[in-house]
Amino acid sequence: MASPPDSGLTEYERLRAENIRRNDVILASLRRKADELSAAIKSSSSGKRGRFGQPRKKPTTPTPPTVLRRSLRLSQLPPSYSPDAEPTPGPPPIPRSTTFSSSLARSILDDVSLSPGAAKVRADDFDAGKELVLTPANVRRVVPGRILGVRVLPLVDRTVVVAGNKLGNIGFWDADGLVEDEDADRVFEYLPHRGPVPAIVAHPSVPHKIYSCSYEGEICLMDLEKENFHMIHLCDYPVYSLCQAPDNASCLYFGDGNGELKLFDERMGKVSATWDSHDNTINSIDFHPEKKHMLATSSTDRTTRIWDLRRLKKKKEDCLKVLKHNRSVQSAYFSPSGHMLATTSLEDTVRVFHGDDFDSSHIIKHNNQTGRWLSTFKAIWGWNDADLFIGNMKRAIDIISVGSSDSGLSSSNSACLESEHMTAIPCRFSAHPYKVGHLACASSGGKVFLWTRA
Repeated sequence: MASPPDSGLTEYERLRAENIRRNDVILASLRRKADELSAAIKSSSSGKRGRFGQPRKKPTTPTPPTVLRRSLRLSQLPPSYSPDAEPTPGPPPIPRSTTFSSSLARSILDDVSLSPGAAKVRADDFDAGKELVLTPANVRRVVPGRILGVRVLPLVDRTVVVAGNKLGNIGFWDADGLVEDEDADRVFEYLPHRGPVPAIVAHPSVPHKIYSCSYEGEICLMDLEKENFHMIHLCDYPVYSLCQAPDNASCLYFGDGNGELKLFDERMGKVSATWDSHDNTINSIDFHPEKKHMLATSSTDRTTRIWDLRRLKKKKEDCLKVLKHNRSVQSAYFSPSGHMLATTSLEDTVRVFHGDDFDSSHIIKHNNQTGRWLSTFKAIWGWNDADLFIGNMKRAIDIISVGSSDSGLSSSNSACLESEHMTAIPCRFSAHPYKVGHLACASSGGKVFLWTRA
């Protein structure tokens, strides 16, 4: 039907106008009904009284306060225990400690000159299960809270243990008691980081330069000669692992949560190379003790990869070897001779790979389920290719003995180190590089237990 010529409207416009008028009538009717219903409800409730004749008050629902998300780093706050937790009101943040103790620095520097060029230790006849003991004097709370990284400094005649915790603290324990200081506990605590400290490294050629990393993307240098802490690199992603090149102390290899392996050159002051190495977090980095161009990385993506730096390109497909596991791999470390590689996985195994191409392996069953509140287990080698040390959920240390013969590799849980003085579960370990039988293990309560030869 065509529209009247004098209306000036098309058929579509006329129908649209009629629909609008009809909808307006419907809406007006609904508004009247809503007003009548609201008035009836108010009149019926106005007569209700409380217990003592007073008008009944409407219950009010408290409105939760609006909390704006803030970066912990920009807000100058210490990191929270949960990555999703909001900052909560509390005491003012503890200022970061950047000045090193002069007495501790001088004491360590006195022994630094003896460390470079020291002969390799020999532990052919060392029996860890029979010779290691723990005394009350060798137990210290070094930092508050959970320890994620621990390292015995490479000093020939000294035992200084460095530990990093989940709050960003780094503690130094002078186990020999040679520091002339009023501190009777011989423990020196600092706060150079804003997040958890998973790794601490020091090169044998320059043991007075100690490097650490944090989940806040920080890499920090503790220079004993300058007696201060200095942040040398800051990236946008958490740093989970850190390792120095064996032939160049200025080259720091670190792994982040995205699976990238990066090389930070301290001389250049920047990241000089980046490789897409894994699909997830890199949990450990370790160099081959003899082949300086070879390194191993472990990852949450369930793999351990072996790399040749001479042929390393940009893709993870360029690695020499992929060692697959069923669950996350927490660590992968070469044995002192480099002939074997030990991995620790959340599939409740410690696997030892051997052979020219690490094609053969031996599996040792071990309970690696530490739960949420403990640091994960990472088996480390001792001073020879015969012993692996790993934590035990019964507040003990398991010693895994590894042996090789013409028929192949064999391994077993040969011994368990227990002591009444070890009051917490040991999770992270570090062996003294020069003193055979000095083994430091750290707990999630901030304590360090130093086992020594009887």
